[in-house]
Amino acid sequence: MLKQQARTIAALLYAADLGVTLATLPVAYVLRSDVLPRLFSRLTPLYEFNIYLVLVAPTVLIFSGLLFLEGAYRSHRTLRLKNEVALMVRTSFFGSLLLALVVFGARWDFISRPFLAIFFVVNILFLVAERVTVRLVARRVRSLGFNFRTVVLVGDTPRAASMARLIREHPWWGLKVLGLVREKPAEDGQTTTANGVPLLGSLLDFQKILTEFTVDEVVLAVDRGDLPKLEDIFLLCEEMGVKTRLVLDFFPHVLARVELEELDGTPLLTFSTTPGEGTSLLVKRVVDIFLSVLIGVVSLVPVTLAALVIKLTSRGPVLFRQTRCGLNGRPFTLVKLRTMVDGAEDLMAGVAHLNEHDGPVFKAANDPRLTAFGRLIRRFSFDELPQLWNVLRGEMSLVGPRPPLPEEVARYERWQRRRLSMKPGVTGLWQVSGRSEIALFNEWMSLDLAYIDNWSLGLDAKILLRTIPTVLTGRGAR
Repeated sequence: MLKQQARTIAALLYAADLGVTLATLPVAYVLRSDVLPRLFSRLTPLYEFNIYLVLVAPTVLIFSGLLFLEGAYRSHRTLRLKNEVALMVRTSFFGSLLLALVVFGARWDFISRPFLAIFFVVNILFLVAERVTVRLVARRVRSLGFNFRTVVLVGDTPRAASMARLIREHPWWGLKVLGLVREKPAEDGQTTTANGVPLLGSLLDFQKILTEFTVDEVVLAVDRGDLPKLEDIFLLCEEMGVKTRLVLDFFPHVLARVELEELDGTPLLTFSTTPGEGTSLLVKRVVDIFLSVLIGVVSLVPVTLAALVIKLTSRGPVLFRQTRCGLNGRPFTLVKLRTMVDGAEDLMAGVAHLNEHDGPVFKAANDPRLTAFGRLIRRFSFDELPQLWNVLRGEMSLVGPRPPLPEEVARYERWQRRRLSMKPGVTGLWQVSGRSEIALFNEWMSLDLAYIDNWSLGLDAKILLRTIPTVLTGRGAR
C-alpha cells in the first residue's frame, strides 16, 4: 500500500514537473514575441507558435532523463529546501543547455536565440515555485497527521533519544515515533524512557510488537557492541517486510559521508569526503567534453596565431609540457603554450629568491624567465587553452583544484593530500578568488578543500561564469 502510494505521488510529481516545463514554452514565446519587442525595437518577429511545437519532444526527453538521473522522485521527506532548489536549478540549467544543443545541432534557425535564454530563466522560476509549493503543501499535510510513517526505535541509548527528539522537532518529515524497544525487559511499572518515549517492550516481545502495531520502519539505534545481537531482528523485519534502518554515528568525529554500497552481493559501508553522486559526475564529464570541444573550435585560429608568434619570437618548442599530479596523485603530462624561455626549469635555482608565496610552490609576478609575449598571454590565461586536450583525455576537468607538481605533493602535509581526491581543473575556486592576492599556501589549500566539500554542478557553473570576467580583465594573473 505504502509503496503504491509512493509511486502514485512520484508519478504526480513527475507530471507536475513536466507540466510546468512544457508550460514554459508558450510563456517564453509570449515574452519574446510580445514583451521584449516593446523594450528592444530591433528584435525580429517570431514564426507562428505552432512552429515552436517542434521543441516539445526534445524537451520531454531531455528533462525527463535529467529528472530521473538526478533522483528527483526519491523520498524527499528529510531533504533540505536549498538542496531541492539546487536540484531544480541544475535540471533547468543542463536541460536548457541540452535543448539549445539540439536546436543548434539540428540547425533549427527558425528558433529564436533570445527565446532559449528566456526559456531557461522562466523554467527555473517555474520549477522552483512548483517544488516549493508542493513542499509547503506536503509539510502542512504531514504536520496535521496525514501521510505519515510510523517508526519503532530499538535501543535505549543516547542515539535513540537523539533520533526521537530529531523526529519530534521535524513534524513535516511525516514520521511518528510509536515507541522504543529495549534489549532487556523494563523495570516494573516503567512505561516511558527518561526522555518521554513510550516503552513498547523488550527484544523478547519484538515479533509481538510488529504484529500488534502498525509499523512502517524500524530504526536500530544501538551501540557498536550490540550489533551482533541484532541479526534475528534484521531477519524478522526482512521476513515481515518492514523497512529497517541503522543509525551509523559510531564515529562522531568523522566528517566523511556514509553510503551503503554492494560488491557482488556483499554490503559495504563507504566513508567518503569526495563527491559520490555518480549522475552529477557523469553530467560534469559531459559538460567538460562539450565545452572543451566548443572552446577549442572557437579558439583554434587565435591559438594557432599565438603559437606562430611564440615560434617567431623565441627559441624552443611552442608547447610546454610538464608532469603534474592528477586524481589521487596520478601523474600526467600537462600541456600549455610556452610563456618562458626554453629550459626555464633549469634556471629555477637562480630565481628562487623571487618567490612571493609560502609553501611548496613558486610564484613570482616579475619572473625574468617570462618572454614578452608570454607575459601578455599569461596575463589573460591564454596559455591555458591547450589544457583542453588534457580535459578531453580525462586527466583534468574544466573546474577543479589546480594540478600540482610532484615535488609540491612530496612536501604536502597529511591533510593537504585530500585536495588530490578530485580531478584538477583548468579553473577553480582559487582562480576566481583573486590568484595574485592569495599568497598563503594554506589559503590555496583551504579554497581547494572548500570546493571539494561543497562541490555541485551549480558551483561548477558559478565558477565558470566568474572565470570569464576574471580572464577578460586579467585579474589574478600569475
